[in-house]
Amino acid sequence: MNSTSLHVVIGAGPLGRAVAEQALGDGNQVRMVTRSGKGGVSGADSIAADIMDAGAARAACEGADVVYQCAAPAYQNWPKAFPTLQENVLQGAARAGAVLVAAENLYAYGVAGRLHEGLPLAATTRKGSTRAALSRRLFEAYTGGELRTVSPAARDFFGPGVRVSAIGERLWPALLKGKPVDWFGNPDLPHSLTYVPDFARALVRLGAEERAWGRAWHVLSPEPLTPRQVIARMAALAGLPEPKVRQTPALMLRLVGLFVPAAGEIIEMGYSYNEPFVMDDSAYREAFGGTSTDWETALTATLAFWRSQ
Repeated sequence: MNSTSLHVVIGAGPLGRAVAEQALGDGNQVRMVTRSGKGGVSGADSIAADIMDAGAARAACEGADVVYQCAAPAYQNWPKAFPTLQENVLQGAARAGAVLVAAENLYAYGVAGRLHEGLPLAATTRKGSTRAALSRRLFEAYTGGELRTVSPAARDFFGPGVRVSAIGERLWPALLKGKPVDWFGNPDLPHSLTYVPDFARALVRLGAEERAWGRAWHVLSPEPLTPRQVIARMAALAGLPEPKVRQTPALMLRLVGLFVPAAGEIIEMGYSYNEPFVMDDSAYREAFGGTSTDWETALTATLAFWRSQ
C-alpha cells in the first residue's frame, strides 16, 4: 500500500489500537471507528459509528483501501450479534473496494492439539460454530469475487493494555501482590499465546500482500510454554517468588457466570485449556519470514503496563 492509503480500523481495543499504530508508523492515513468515537490513538482520525447498523458501517468504510475488523460483541452475545456485525463490515469494505483483514482466533476448529490452517472448521460449541461460520463467509466472499479478504488468526493474546485475556487481569494483579494466581484448566500443558504487537504487525502485513489473500494465516507467536512456565517467568521479571497456581473449577466459573455472563462462557472452551493447545505458525514463517517478539521482551513490556496501573 502506498503512503496515501486510508486504513480503517473497526474497534479500539488493544488489538485495534496496535493495528492503528502500526499502520500510522508505515505512513498511512488511519480512521478508527468505535461506537463512541473515543479510544483512538494519536495521529488517527476517530469517528463514532454503530457497526451493528449496516448504513453506518458502509459510511465508516467509505474511501478505505484496507479495513481491519478488530471489533467483537460481548462474549456471551457472539452467536446472536457477531454475524451481523461482521457482515456489515464486509459489505462496507466491499462497497469501498477495500481489502478486508478480519482478526480471528482458533475456536473454529473445535479441537485441541497442534493446530494448522488446513484443519476443518468443525467446531460445535456456541462460540466455535459462530467463528466457523464467520470464517466460511470470508472465504466464500473471496472466492465468489465479492471482495478481497484475509483471515489472520491468533490464540489468547497478551501485552500492554490487554486486560481481558488468559494472562491479563485474571493473573497480573494477583501476581504483583504476591498472591496465588488462577488458571482455568491444566497449567502444565503447552499453550500458545500471541503478543498483541506481533498480531497487529501481521494484520497490516497480510492486508498489503496479495499472495496472502483468500485464506487464514496463523500469525507469529513465541514458542509455546506451559502456563506455569509463563507465570514463573512473569514472577522472575517482577522480582517476586513463583506464585502458587490454582486451577479454577468449572463449577466456580458456572456460579460466577450467573452474575458475570462472560465468565460462564469460558466453560465450553475447556477442551482448549485441558489438552495441549499449540498454534502452528510455520506457514506464515515460510511465506513471509520474520520472528515473533521473544518472551522476555514481551513480558517485560506487559509487566511495565501492569505496574503503571
